Amino acid sequence: MIKALKVMLVPNNVQKTKMFQYAGAGRFAYNWALVREKENYEKGGKFISDSELRKEFTRLKNSEEYAWLRNISNNVTKQAIKDACNAYKNFFKGLQKYPLFRSKKKSIPKFYQDTIKIKFRDTHVKLEGFSSSRKANKQKLNWVRLAEHGRIPTDANYRNPRISFDGLNWWISVGIEYPDCKEESSNEGIGIDLGIKDLAVCSDTNSYKNINKSQTVQKLGKCKHRLQYSIFRKYDKNKKGESYCKTNNIVKNERLLLKVNHRLTNIRKNYLNQTTSEIVNRKPRFICIEDLNVSGMMKNRYVSKAVQNQGFFEFRKQLEYKCKEKGIPLIVADRYYPSSKLCSCCGKIKKDLKLSDRIYRCSCGNVIDRDFQASLNLKAYGEQYVS
Repeated sequence: MIKALKVMLVPNNVQKTKMFQYAGAGRFAYNWALVREKENYEKGGKFISDSELRKEFTRLKNSEEYAWLRNISNNVTKQAIKDACNAYKNFFKGLQKYPLFRSKKKSIPKFYQDTIKIKFRDTHVKLEGFSSSRKANKQKLNWVRLAEHGRIPTDANYRNPRISFDGLNWWISVGIEYPDCKEESSNEGIGIDLGIKDLAVCSDTNSYKNINKSQTVQKLGKCKHRLQYSIFRKYDKNKKGESYCKTNNIVKNERLLLKVNHRLTNIRKNYLNQTTSEIVNRKPRFICIEDLNVSGMMKNRYVSKAVQNQGFFEFRKQLEYKCKEKGIPLIVADRYYPSSKLCSCCGKIKKDLKLSDRIYRCSCGNVIDRDFQASLNLKAYGEQYVS
């Protein structure tokens, strides 16, 4: 099993400059490869392989106009060309949309590092080509400090190392192969009902609250709204004709807004990680969740913001890889399975159940919380599936 690890980097100013140069060269090589493939297709030619494009790009670097590319590691541009060719192939296979050019303003700055030349210590990672000098003090430039010590093993086979910038910090993500393990599980399975009132209600009476209703998140949400309105007013005030003038105060407020956005995202992701880990660590026989139509729920303007903040897709994605790591079967119930409308006692379906009805009342005398009953029905669905 391959597990991806992502750790924040703490580079100095010289290393930051080098990283932005690498990311710019990777973006240039990606766009250049797409242009070559498009021109060749319009002329009626066959698909150009990435090996041919890389040879052509090497000849391009020898010209005086593109001499700046010689200061960039060769693996950065080679992998960018390969990524462009793979994206072009996948478009014709119907696996993705037509690949777009990477914009300097909108695209995420990122680049690739060679799996053989990258090296990890407990506190630093060695990146390729930052300094070619053999002097000891110059060689230190190649070693970038890690924010988390000992997180990435030093003696492993690394897969697809990538360095990216999120607007505030640089990150390194790398895949590491771990042996498959299956732990002994209990006899009981768990059904999980996801919702807006509570994030998750489990069939074993455990429930997890909505983190977006906490005081910390609500304060950050108000701070985000104030910053957005302040930036809007400053843009409107400094408008010159049809164009907008970006002042230093606008840049400062936009950076503050970016920090608040990152803080909110990290709080929500951390809570989802803690919740899913706690569920999986109980070692159930199976876990059953429902296949939610999130895109359909987002069309309802009354609940779209709450659904987006809950992060149902992220919850399911984390459960999938954690269950796979522990060897626990994850069962996804059919999208049209009436988990909330089905009575857990008599099996009758209440078709007129509204979203505002939080207590389920059946003619058989069953009175139960709507979300808890849905989790019980999902548990029964999982038991039928396993048997």
